[in-house]
Amino acid sequence: MDQAPSFASFWSAQTPFVANFALQQLRLWVNASPWFADTDNARWFEIPAERLRQMQVDYQHEWYQLGLQLLSRKPFSFTDKRFASDNWSSPLFGSLAAYYLLNSRYMMELLEELQIDDEKPRQRLYYLVEQAIAASAPSNFFASNPDALEALVKSNGVSLFNGMLHLASDLREGKLRQCDSGDFQVGRDVATTPGDVVFENDLFQLIQYRPLSEKQYQRPLLIVPPSINKYYILDLRPENSLVRYALEQGHQVFLISWRNFDASCAGKTWDDFIQDAILKAITITRAISGGQQLNCVGFCIGGTLLSTALAVLEAQGDKDAISSLTLLATFLDYSDTGVINVFVDEHLVTQRERTIGGKGGPVGLFRGQDMGNTFSLLRPNELWWNYSVDKYLKGQKPRTLDMLFWNNDSTNLPGPMYCWYLRHTYLQNDLKSGELECCGVRLDLSKIKAPTYLLGTQDDHIVPWRSAYSTSNLFSGEIRFVLGASGHIAGVINPPAQNKRHYWTNEQTPADPDAWMESAEKKPGSWWNDWFAWLAQHAGEQRPAVKQSGNREYQVIEAAPGRYVRG
Repeated sequence: MDQAPSFASFWSAQTPFVANFALQQLRLWVNASPWFADTDNARWFEIPAERLRQMQVDYQHEWYQLGLQLLSRKPFSFTDKRFASDNWSSPLFGSLAAYYLLNSRYMMELLEELQIDDEKPRQRLYYLVEQAIAASAPSNFFASNPDALEALVKSNGVSLFNGMLHLASDLREGKLRQCDSGDFQVGRDVATTPGDVVFENDLFQLIQYRPLSEKQYQRPLLIVPPSINKYYILDLRPENSLVRYALEQGHQVFLISWRNFDASCAGKTWDDFIQDAILKAITITRAISGGQQLNCVGFCIGGTLLSTALAVLEAQGDKDAISSLTLLATFLDYSDTGVINVFVDEHLVTQRERTIGGKGGPVGLFRGQDMGNTFSLLRPNELWWNYSVDKYLKGQKPRTLDMLFWNNDSTNLPGPMYCWYLRHTYLQNDLKSGELECCGVRLDLSKIKAPTYLLGTQDDHIVPWRSAYSTSNLFSGEIRFVLGASGHIAGVINPPAQNKRHYWTNEQTPADPDAWMESAEKKPGSWWNDWFAWLAQHAGEQRPAVKQSGNREYQVIEAAPGRYVRG
């Protein structure tokens, strides 16, 4: 993608739309893009001349109406958040926004007419054109943004000076910060739940949290967070910490805190993560808790790692390790990976394997900033350009929000581990095949028989909810699927006290996710209520809370949150 010429170099959203010319611009750009080098695209552009003429007539009519509105100096109004302020209602700036939206809409309509049979080229084309359209909005440029110009005048230039400081800071870090680095401090404002590190190796630290209830359930809760970013997405401020809430409900909680990997760990593999992290954490948690079965929780790629480890345990004959499994917004079936699919192909994976994966080349690190920026650009108007405008053009300090602070606290991944994951999930989707080997055994997810709670989130652009649902067809145990409102993070971190959002439940799990949704019941509030009620059924009896962390073999190393999360 880095070598692909931008569509904006062929087409501008500020120039009048001419259907035939735009079609030829698309053709030239597609033929110049490496992403489409191996596709036969000649038929794509065979649009009937009559359809192009009608599109042009419709466009000219709307263009003429906007011209009359401009000449008569009638105010403009927009539902688009980028042009929501009163300053955009003026004839000059309002017309810029109106013509931009008109041209962009017709360009997308032209894409709809292209004769593209294969889904992946279509996804890629839409993605790249949408990126160009989002980038060319008049709100993104200082001279055509009336809000930025007004701020410049009212502040006597201070807003622009502050904007340049924001830009310089982000360039130094290599990422667009959505929350200032000084707004929160790990261990002071977030990741504050009391606990102790009871084990560490070069992959992770294991935190055992101190009880917040007089009695605790017999079976501990072991949480595997994503290895991308830091663990404290599950332990943000006290009022929205899932870890703290679980402790208050009477659960013993153990949690993996992943290391931010550096060059010393660049050669770690997927097998290392399974054997020396997940399986090690399971062994230690059981040892400290007196050999109890565990309730295991995995979030995002943490759920993928956890499920892989449980399949390894099954293959090794250990069938008594866990009492239940919970997967939050987790892929196991990568048939539909949403927008992320546009990036992944054999060329990309092979290139990564040769440059950082150790296959015919060196090992290295996959930088967390790169993944963070990529995820932000999946939703350019909500997670990229709006922050660019507010910070750089208007000089505004970004809002203080713990989830955004966490989102910018990315971690690196070892190249071999990352490349294995990329090839066997997003590219080949053979993690579910039953034929893949890991840690010397064959992975068969269908052998996982533990009662399983699956959570998808309705607006998730990273793990589409139907893909999260497809896990229900892979395991052989009792399945409960719940769909939460909102997206990948906000849909998961939704404490009941806030009484926000809603969720859907269904006692049945048909093979088709849409069939599940048709008969699902919508309930107000947080899905946490449903989950903790389900979890209590698998947690055993309650007994006096365990006050002491660790045991004779696994003694306290340091207080939570530990060194690894600060690195």
